[in-house]
Formats: sequence, structure tokens, C-alpha cells
Amino acid sequence: MSNLLPPLGLYVHWPFCLSKCPYCDFNSHIESEVNHRLWLNSYLKELKYFLPELEKRKIKTIFFGGGTPSLMDPSTIYGILEWLKKRDFIASDVEITLEANPTSVETKKLEAFRSAGINRVSIGVQSFVEQDLQQLGRTHSPDTAIRAIKAAAGIFDRYSFDLIYARANQRMLAWQNELEKALKLAGGHISLYQLTIEKGTPFYAQHKNGELILPENDLAADMYIWTKDYLAQHGYKRYEISNFAFPGQECRHNLAYWNYNEYLGIGPGAHSRICLQDSRTPIALMNYNKPNKWLNLVQECDSAIQTQEKLTNREITEEVIMMGLRLEDGISDAKLQKYAESEFINVLNMSAIDMFMDKGFLQYNSDALKLTDKGLLMHSYIVPRVIA
Repeated sequence: MSNLLPPLGLYVHWPFCLSKCPYCDFNSHIESEVNHRLWLNSYLKELKYFLPELEKRKIKTIFFGGGTPSLMDPSTIYGILEWLKKRDFIASDVEITLEANPTSVETKKLEAFRSAGINRVSIGVQSFVEQDLQQLGRTHSPDTAIRAIKAAAGIFDRYSFDLIYARANQRMLAWQNELEKALKLAGGHISLYQLTIEKGTPFYAQHKNGELILPENDLAADMYIWTKDYLAQHGYKRYEISNFAFPGQECRHNLAYWNYNEYLGIGPGAHSRICLQDSRTPIALMNYNKPNKWLNLVQECDSAIQTQEKLTNREITEEVIMMGLRLEDGISDAKLQKYAESEFINVLNMSAIDMFMDKGFLQYNSDALKLTDKGLLMHSYIVPRVIA
């Protein structure tokens, strides 16, 4: 296979969970019985639909996300990876990540996932406090989470786990103690997310009604700044708003998103940014969300694409800046020119840039744009305002 086009990231969405967490607005569903053979067949049919694009590149990263993909039968993962390997689509140094929950049943499957081809796991711990786990709707205990992390450390060279901070009624000292304990279990990577309230979730209604009280913004900001400094003291570089790693241990698949590299998504609700038919302009694809609708369409038509849109230069510019400003290193003018054929001077709102620089939220020169510690906390507020 001639490798003429840039490498590709592949995302595989598994939409099922054991239960729905009250803070989650992801495309996840509860299903008591799943036909794993049918799902494997459907994933392969969708991959075959994109065969003309896959034949022109190497896949550098694969990410099984969800939902809770550790509920997948390992044979499903093996089937997908073997199909790709037989066609020589996978790069020799590929990173293959699986998101996993730390329940005892799923922990027992880690060896099988490793045998199927997974070489990196990301474990959704969220908290080591029993009461908080219950409030977050998690089905595991702190001890179960610890056992899962230790099991992953013994099986995989690369593993990570997630925690949520600024939880209801959480205080700084409690978070500091929790993170100090967490680092004793951590490998080369850890993800730390501030609890956000998303519309349509149970937490949104509880927060709106005053039943869910989160820490004040100033306290949440103090938690974030302390977290960054504490992790830096222990060798972890913040490379993205919520992700910290030893050098070389960053999640390469997620970096592909933030660096605006091309990726293909398969499964219900999956998104893609990919240049089709040798075009230089990425096409935005989105699959139907509902599992049964996706399943039926793929079986009938080989794909379940709901929307397919050729992005304008303006849309690409907005996406490149939005994604790039999540990174510690920010975005360069050269990168903007590469992907959007635009220059900072032509697309930035310079009065907003000057204001955010004066407030200490932003650093800018003609070659580079990045958010400061304070600015990263306000990413979603700042980004729309710096684009002219």
C-alpha cells in the first residue's frame, strides 16, 4: 500500500453503559442485551465503506470510546484490529486506547483486551471518595478503583485514569489530599476535569433548583492552579487544559484532535474530519446517534452518515483556533496558514486580543497565540471573542 496521504486517527464509539451518570451528556445508552457479533459485523461494514480512504494512509492512533467500551466483548476489538492489520492499514507504532470503567467485571477483562491488541487504557475513576462516587452515579468503590489501576499497571506499559474536581461541597484541602493519594497510583498520564453542568443532564436540573451546590468560581480556579503547580513538581507537564503527562506519555490520539489532524469516526454519533477523494479541504461527517438506527442503516447501506459538510475557511479557522488554544503551547500562525489558509492578522479581533492580554488571560505575538493559566480556565468564553 502506498502511503500518499497524511496519517489518520480512528475513533470507534461504543454507545452502551451499565448506568447513566447524572453529569454525562455523551451519546450513551443503557441496554440489557447486546449482540456483539452483529456489532462487530456492523463496525466492519462501516470500515469497508471508507475503504478508498483507508487504502491511502496509515492509522497512527485508534481510540475505543463511549459509552463504556470496556463492556465490549474483547473479540469485537480483536476483530476490528485484525481486519485493519490484514490490510496493512495500521502503523507499526500505533497507539490503541480503550476507555474502561473500574468495576470488578471489567477489570477481569484487561488481560483479554491486551491480547486483543489494546496497548493503552484510560480508566474512569472520577473520585476516590465513596460518598462522591455515589453522588456522581458511579457503580464502583474507591477500593475497586485502586485494584483496577494496579491491575492496569501490571498489564499495560501505558495507562491513565480520570478524576473530577470542584465537585459538590468539595474543599481545597480535600482535593489536595485526594490528588496526593492519586499520584501514588498514577503512571505517566493523568486527566483531571472540573465538574461542569451540561444542559439536559440530571445535574443541570439539580443545580438550577439549588439542590447541587458547586464550589465558587474562585475556589475552582484556585484548585486548578494548585493542581497544575503540584503536578509540575512531580514531573507532569500540562499539555492540554485537563491533561497532564510525563514527556512522551501524552495521549497521541487526543493530540491529533487538538492539532487538527485528520480522523475517522465509526459507530453511533461518531464524528470525522477527513479529506475525501484527495481533497485538501476536510469534510465534517456525523453519524446518527441512536444505536438501533445506526445499526439498521449500516446493515442496509454500509454507513449511517447523518450529515456530510464541506467546511468553509471560516469554519476551519474557528475549529483550528478553538482546538489549538486547548493546548499548553497554543497555536502558531504557521499552523493556521497550513489548515485554514488564513493568517492571525486577518482573522483575530485585535481589540479583544489586547484586552485579554491586559487582563493576563492571553499571550500573543505575530507568530503564536496561547492562553495563560487563568485564560485556560476561561477557554470557552475567550475563544469566540478573539476571532473577528
